[in-house]
Amino acid sequence: MSNQTRDAEYTMGRTDSETDRLIKQSQLYDNVTRRFFLRSGITNGMKVLDVGSGAGDVAITLADFVGEDGSVIGVDVNPDILDTAKARANAEGYKNIEFIAGDIRTLDLPDDFDAVAGRLVLMYMADPAEALKHLITLVKPGGIVAFQEAEFSPYTAAIHPDTPLINNLVEWGRTVFEKSGAHTEMGMDLYKAFVDAGLPEPILHFEAPMGGPEDWPGFDYLENSFRSILPLIEKYEIATAEQVQVDTLAERIQKEVAVSKRPVMLPPHITAHVTLPS
Repeated sequence: MSNQTRDAEYTMGRTDSETDRLIKQSQLYDNVTRRFFLRSGITNGMKVLDVGSGAGDVAITLADFVGEDGSVIGVDVNPDILDTAKARANAEGYKNIEFIAGDIRTLDLPDDFDAVAGRLVLMYMADPAEALKHLITLVKPGGIVAFQEAEFSPYTAAIHPDTPLINNLVEWGRTVFEKSGAHTEMGMDLYKAFVDAGLPEPILHFEAPMGGPEDWPGFDYLENSFRSILPLIEKYEIATAEQVQVDTLAERIQKEVAVSKRPVMLPPHITAHVTLPS
């Protein structure tokens, strides 16, 4: 995990469509993240650093947890997507969120945070443990470190003779992340990253949204996800646009689920959190 010399190419791209996908993703994983923050101890009045804010969903969730007496600073390397994050936070009336564009590892930030949190961000960093080493210098003694990351290895359970389309999607999706340089087993590697960063052994949980009903939003989410990664699928010669047929993907996945009676599992997430020594 620590052998990479540079960050991964952001697999999902940086388009308006990808921003919409991030928002839909947050809706599907919202309960996972909220349960995680509740377990981690993030609470009213805290000052929290959100790493890799994207469209602002995690920062907004954190703002709910810390309340008006607390504050959230969200950081992302993509200044354009932070314009969306700021507009969404303002539209929803949040006064306790600030967004800053830049690399979290090099920005000049205060060292008085009560917690640092992130979702799907360490998987793109060249050395997650080194990133964590820096981040914990920004957290006060007794503070919280909490990260939520994807884990692709359980997808072997999704492979089945009755679901050839889903089998292809699993293979194409995992391969594009691997070729982009992302840590496809970052979820399981969270334990190692925390320990290598000098943190206490983390408390871990595993969750994966699943669905099958015709109106399940996960079908559209998967279509949007493959629309975002299609340029890299073609760039890496994993599959062609004709093979993926992204514009009808949601409908075809739903039909395969209905016939096979096997639900779809979205990428599992593993959460890890610790409380620093006082």
